[in-house]
Amino acid sequence: MGGHLNAYTSREQTVYYAKSLKEDIPNSVAILSDILQNANYNQDAIERERDVIIREAEEVEKNKEEVVFDHLHGAAFQNTSLGRTILGPIQNIKSITRDDLIKYVKDNYTPDRMVLSAAGAVNHEGLVRLAEQHFGSMRASSPENSKARFEPASYTGTDVRIRYDDHPTAHICLAVEGASWTNPDYWALLVAQSIIGSWNRSLGAAPHVSSKLAQKLYKHNLANSFMSFNTSYSDTGLFGIYLVSDNKKDLDETVHYALREWHRLCLNTTDADVFRAKNQLKTSLLLSLDGSTPVCEDIGRQMLTYGKRLTPLEIDALIERVTTADVMKVAMEYIYDKDVTVVGYGPVESLQDYNRIRSAMSPAYY
Repeated sequence: MGGHLNAYTSREQTVYYAKSLKEDIPNSVAILSDILQNANYNQDAIERERDVIIREAEEVEKNKEEVVFDHLHGAAFQNTSLGRTILGPIQNIKSITRDDLIKYVKDNYTPDRMVLSAAGAVNHEGLVRLAEQHFGSMRASSPENSKARFEPASYTGTDVRIRYDDHPTAHICLAVEGASWTNPDYWALLVAQSIIGSWNRSLGAAPHVSSKLAQKLYKHNLANSFMSFNTSYSDTGLFGIYLVSDNKKDLDETVHYALREWHRLCLNTTDADVFRAKNQLKTSLLLSLDGSTPVCEDIGRQMLTYGKRLTPLEIDALIERVTTADVMKVAMEYIYDKDVTVVGYGPVESLQDYNRIRSAMSPAYY
C-alpha cells in the first residue's frame, strides 16, 4: 500500500493510526481493526519489544525535559496512576507477560472507550460503514467494570530535587493544580498561560517580546529558556513554568521573577495583556492543526474528552469570550496562596528552600 502505520501512548490515551491514499482507506481500517482485536502477542515478538522499550526508556532519560515532567507528575500526583511514567519502571518492562497484555487489552480496548477518527480525503458515511463492519461485533464493558478502572487523581504540593552539580544547566519546574479538559476555567487558564508565554535565548529579541518574564530573565541573564504550560487531563491538570538556566548561582532570582509574574496574573493583568495573549493563543492553536494527521488526532482527543468535536470557529469564540476579569479570577483561584510542586534537576544548590517558595505564593509576601 505504501502507507504509514504507527502508534503512541500518552498518560491518558493510546493512539493507533494509519496514513494512506484514499482508495486504501478500507484496508487501513481493516488493518487497525485486526491489530486491536486479533493480535496474537507472539512470545518472540514480546521478547524483542522488551529490548526496544528499554532502549526507549534510556533515550527518555537523556531528554531532561521528559525527565523533569515525569518527576513533576510523580510528585504532584503521588500514589495515583497519573503520577506514573508512561513507559513504567524497567522491572515491569522485563517482567510483563503475555497474559498481562491480553488481560489489559480485554479490559481496556472496549468500544465505550474508543474513537475511530479520520481527516483528509475521507467520506464520513463511508467511515461509519467501515466502523460497523470491522468494530460492530465488539462488546462494551459493564458499567461497573468501566467505572472501577478510573482512579481519581489527587494533587499534592511537594518538592523534588535531583542534584547533579556537574550538569551544564539547571532545570526547574514550578506547578500548581490546574483544570481538566471540560472545566469551564480551562480556556481562561490557556489565556493566562499565553500571557506568561515562552522564550528561548537562541531566538533573541527578548527586549521586544510581549512576555514580561522573558524581558526580566534576559535583562539579568537568569535563564536560557522558559516555557509556560497548561496541561489538562480528564479530571485535573497542571499549570506551571519550566525554566532552564546555566546561571547556577542565581536560581533564587530566576524563581523570584517567575513567581512575580504569577502574582501579576492575580492582581495586575491588563486588557492589553489579554488581547495580545488571545491572538497569540488562537494563532498557535490553528497552526497546531496544520495537516490531516494533527486534525485527525485532535478530533479523536476531543471526542474522548468532550464527546464532540469543537470546530476552530467554536474554539475561537470560546477564547474570545475570556475577559481580563476571567484571567484574574482563575489566577486567584488556582495560583494565589496554593500549594506548589517544585522540581529541581541538575546543579540546583542555589534553588531556595521549598518553604520559602511556598510562602512566596501569596502576593502579601512581597
